[in-house]
Amino acid sequence: MDYEAIRDKQASDFKRLTGVNKETFAQMVSVIEEAAKKKLKAGRNSKLSTENQLLLTLSYWREYRTQYHLAASYGIHESTANRIINRVEDCLLRSGVFTLPNKRQVEQTEWVVVVVDATEMAIERPQKNNGHTTQVRNTSTASKCN
Repeated sequence: MDYEAIRDKQASDFKRLTGVNKETFAQMVSVIEEAAKKKLKAGRNSKLSTENQLLLTLSYWREYRTQYHLAASYGIHESTANRIINRVEDCLLRSGVFTLPNKRQVEQTEWVVVVVDATEMAIERPQKNNGHTTQVRNTSTASKCN
């Protein structure tokens, strides 16, 4: 799956596939591109576009696929997939826009609790009748041969 295939999907389908909204995806792409512009990069250009690199990382997080399978899907080597995932994670974390709240912020959050009654309930099951079941004699079962 590449970005060109999912770019024109509806917002709900895009979120189901990637785990983020289209706007969030666009923000992530811009953060990664800004980080790439700041860093002087030597060597070859990546085989994957920035969008596909982000999509690879999101599918790694969302689907728990191995890097080997992701690399095979995108036509790259496993070590390249690992480098892409690490680089995208670092760019997003360093930006500060996509970080999780720290412990103090979580403790100050006001929680709403919902209690659900999930006690056991009786299930209707067919009753066992001797007329509907066939019993097998013990002699018809295979025994150990010496």
